[in-house]
Amino acid sequence: MTVTRPARLTGAAFCAALVLMSAVWILRDLAALGSPLALVRYWAGDHAPLAGGRPHTSLVEPLLLLATAVTAVAALRSRHAASALAATGAVTLALRLPGLWASGTGALVTALLQLALATGLVVTAVAGRRPPRSAREPLPTRPRTGPAATAGALLVTAAAAGTLWEAYWATELPLEITVDRFTGGRSVARPALGVPPGWLAAVLAALHLTAGISALARARHTRAFGLLAGGLLTGGGLAQVVQLIRYETPPRFADVTTAGTLHALSSLFALLAGLAVLALLAGRGAPDPVPPGAPYAAAGALPPAPPSPRPPGW
Repeated sequence: MTVTRPARLTGAAFCAALVLMSAVWILRDLAALGSPLALVRYWAGDHAPLAGGRPHTSLVEPLLLLATAVTAVAALRSRHAASALAATGAVTLALRLPGLWASGTGALVTALLQLALATGLVVTAVAGRRPPRSAREPLPTRPRTGPAATAGALLVTAAAAGTLWEAYWATELPLEITVDRFTGGRSVARPALGVPPGWLAAVLAALHLTAGISALARARHTRAFGLLAGGLLTGGGLAQVVQLIRYETPPRFADVTTAGTLHALSSLFALLAGLAVLALLAGRGAPDPVPPGAPYAAAGALPPAPPSPRPPGW
């Protein structure tokens, strides 16, 4: 399936609006803190008291801003951007849903607008599709077998790791806090636009599993979902590794508990796996095999021109 030009322009406009909204909140936090380094440290998990107060954004905002900007460029440049629009819209919709019960008028209005724009992205991706006009029109390529299998295995492993960590916290924390980790209750401190940690883990696990299964099946939409999953996995893993280094975990690694050791290893795995997925799925896909009896149409090439002058009976 390809996407019509009006749908691509509409999707790019929705993405631009989402980018603008996230950028406004990030700039507001920068103005309040006065230091980009302080904001980056907060996004990486350093929640020490800040002179300008607690930021309104979290690590989700810059990651979604980058992903949405890339999707906007893809919508403008490629007729095969339906998967990118659908993936970005679905993930934004899932991550912004808890904002409906967030405190603060600004956060609520932002959540409502972003949910509307994300829904528009999904609807545009579905309604703007059209079948190829001819057999010579190229289709989105499938990922190559080796890179797809490797990326799929890494993403499925990341989904399993995230699920196991949430199961661990459910057994270690009181029931009230466990519920608040998904609903954003009072016992969980988070910024105004922040996603509850349990909810975020569930959304990312679902995204990694979906992208992993798509990669293993070599589906045509693998690249869009896989690159989005790999980017979010890289960003989260990088923030966790930076936090571990900041709190000097490596020098006293021998004194860390088993859970702490596993957390450090899973953070490093998330960073390396995310980078590997981005590298594996960023390349060109494999061309479709040529079906018997239709060599020119399937390959997207025109048949050879007749000779001139034409022989008798041509």
